[in-house]
Amino acid sequence: MKYTIALAFCMTISMSYAQRDWDNVEIKTEKVADDIYALFGSGGNIGLAVGADYAYLIDDQFAPLSDKIMAAVREKTDKPIKFLVNTHWHGDHTGGNAKFAKSGTVIIAHDAVRMRMATVQERGEGRSSQPSPYEALPKITYSDQLKIHLDSTRTMHIMHVNPSHTDGDSYIYFPESNVIHMGDNFSNGGYPYIDLNSGGDIDGFIRNHNMVLFLIDDETKIIPGHGPVTNRKKLMAYRDMLVRLRTRVKKAKSSGKTLEETLNLRLSSEWDDEFGQGFIDPTEIISSIYWSLDD
Repeated sequence: MKYTIALAFCMTISMSYAQRDWDNVEIKTEKVADDIYALFGSGGNIGLAVGADYAYLIDDQFAPLSDKIMAAVREKTDKPIKFLVNTHWHGDHTGGNAKFAKSGTVIIAHDAVRMRMATVQERGEGRSSQPSPYEALPKITYSDQLKIHLDSTRTMHIMHVNPSHTDGDSYIYFPESNVIHMGDNFSNGGYPYIDLNSGGDIDGFIRNHNMVLFLIDDETKIIPGHGPVTNRKKLMAYRDMLVRLRTRVKKAKSSGKTLEETLNLRLSSEWDDEFGQGFIDPTEIISSIYWSLDD
């Protein structure tokens, strides 16, 4: 029962991938700051930073889109893509790894990302995802943080955060440009996906959001894992929603209510119109919070 939510999500992604008409996917680019861009297509939002000598990518969506992504990058810079950072291991953020690696780009990610990509991952109810090919695996990994110097004045800080979406989540922060890419720790416009099979945890989401809110200011541009580029005010409202949901589910679970009884309380109803229309519906967010809470 505990793994049903993650399984349902993965099955939805797999079916969507198989049925997608990649020819109709358009890669759109938005300038976020000087020499920093967000790229939108199908899958997780991509970050692009242009440095003095090289370009740098954050995530790469699905393999069939790699040529389109490269073309979109070339519209902004002709500098070679030196490094590509994966914010976590899911295929809609790492699917293009092999193609970019073959072109000379070095993949960087947290230790847990490589571990999960390199091994069979149990997805619940007897289902599993198979290991990625060697060429798609990160070749540089870190346990805590890593800093890349883009030029003489700008830096790119890669920070592993608390287990939340998965246990390998990282933020990529550009302090001099006042931009942060949060990966799937923030799905702007949808409930978060707490991947229980990959170490996901609601408390980690809240702690990570608190950290970002302390780190940034009202002028910071936030690139979420999914949804439009946004700001601190939007993230604060999202954090507050998660805190209230966690409190409600915790109260129900602590009082002895079963998952079914907790679902019948409709604890997320006031946010369902705004956040519950995507991959994670009201039943899924309450269930995943319920199972991720410590007893």
